[in-house]
Amino acid sequence: MTTGEAVAKSLVAHGVDTLFGIPGIHIYGFNDAVAREPLNFITTRHEQGAGYMAFGYAKSSGRTGVYAVVPGPGMLNSSAALCTAYGANTPVLCVTGNIMSHLIGKGRGQLHELPDQLATMGGFTGWAARIDQPDQAPGVVAEAFRRMHTGRTRPVAIEAPWDVFETSGDVVLDVDRHIPPPPPPDQDEISKAAKLIRQASNPLIVVGGGAYHAGEEIEALAKLIQAPVTAHRSGKGIVSNRSPYGLLSTAAFGYWPKCDLLVGIGSRLELAHFRWQWLPEGLKTVRIDIDPTEFVRLTPDVGVVSDSRDGTLALLNDLETTIGKRGDRTDEFAGYKAAAETSLEALQPQVQYLKAIRRALPDDGFFVEEITQTGFAARMAFPVYGPRRYVTCGYQDNLGYGFNTALGVKVANPDKAVVVSCGDGGFMYGIQELATAVQFNINVVSVIFDNGGFENVRRDQSQRFGGRDFGADLVNPDFVKLAESFGAKGARLTGPDALAQAISEGFREEGPVIIVVPVEARTESSPWPFVNPPPPV
Repeated sequence: MTTGEAVAKSLVAHGVDTLFGIPGIHIYGFNDAVAREPLNFITTRHEQGAGYMAFGYAKSSGRTGVYAVVPGPGMLNSSAALCTAYGANTPVLCVTGNIMSHLIGKGRGQLHELPDQLATMGGFTGWAARIDQPDQAPGVVAEAFRRMHTGRTRPVAIEAPWDVFETSGDVVLDVDRHIPPPPPPDQDEISKAAKLIRQASNPLIVVGGGAYHAGEEIEALAKLIQAPVTAHRSGKGIVSNRSPYGLLSTAAFGYWPKCDLLVGIGSRLELAHFRWQWLPEGLKTVRIDIDPTEFVRLTPDVGVVSDSRDGTLALLNDLETTIGKRGDRTDEFAGYKAAAETSLEALQPQVQYLKAIRRALPDDGFFVEEITQTGFAARMAFPVYGPRRYVTCGYQDNLGYGFNTALGVKVANPDKAVVVSCGDGGFMYGIQELATAVQFNINVVSVIFDNGGFENVRRDQSQRFGGRDFGADLVNPDFVKLAESFGAKGARLTGPDALAQAISEGFREEGPVIIVVPVEARTESSPWPFVNPPPPV
């Protein structure tokens, strides 16, 4: 069996059903093996597209997203997606090649050679390894899956030299694929956390992407201790915004001044410590996180190293017999929701368009944000009704990731509606993947808010640099004609009602749909007073 065959068969054994990528000479041995396995291969038009599609596949489903590209420039072209997966704690596996094994480290300048590709990949993944001979392949792939799915989720990368992918040898495929369970929560720390919760009058629960699978337990905890639950990006929808306890971040900020206990579950606590910029006097903090280094970065009063569901269940078991019944506060929380909705009406025209998207998108559909004015506003103003339904790039905030990522979301969830909110600048980063979407009939509805430039840059230049415009204005194609030239459906419209109708109709198409909404430059309200609100008076 060749190394390429061993890697492909090992991926299948780990439950992989889809790969994204571009065939190339360094990985022909792997490409040919994939062609003979029950694997769906999506050919992309750029390596970055392959990486982002794998990211969207994984972020929306929790399954491992896999892509394969040639080494050197091919791998580097995809590296932004690996950085995104790292920042957004997403299980993405990059499979790549290298130069001929006998030339690695020689600096001879063979095709696509990097000085030290393995070390380079290790800089933006959680783990990277090389396969030097066929019998190593099953074990290396198994270790890659262990690394991705043990502790804090990170992307990984594996490489095999050009000649090694096609080298044959004796291979044992049946290796240990066991992924160890998370450590049980320390009962002493649980007891300390429960004590702080019992003593608190106004607790607030903040959740992140580490709590995707713990929504039911977190909502039960919220009801028991009568605490609202909020999130910044990845955690949106873990507790539905339809729940009386699920508050959008702007609503939670209204509650924040009275908060005396912050309970962070699977979250870096970016919202409270980076965005709100102000802590209530005497605030205590409890954190449940699988990554113990989080407690060094931001030290809590009590830190429980645990899976989010296990830790929350342990808290529930303690508190159910010790806390006593608390008065119902859901009317109070509804008041914060109403006040936030009123204040967010100032964020126009973004909020009216977000409401239109929400009307058109089914509850179980996926919204992919982008680095655009509407995308920023969505963090505060877009309600979400289930975990993973709001797809974000995390703290990388990398412009142009959205369209390619949305294609991966749809591939992972073919029976669900997927919409992405793009700006004109960001959409052009991945325009070539419209060909991929047409070729494979990937029905993503892309809404392009076309303001003819990079609006954040314009605003900053106006407010901070004396209005000197520099590099922020863009000349764009006719996006509708461009979409049609690819064989996609395109439309241009104005107004939220027309947008909602067009999105609904777009979901019924077989392939991609591009909807262009013209926006006059410099007319969009700044989202930043809501993203980074000033301290309360």
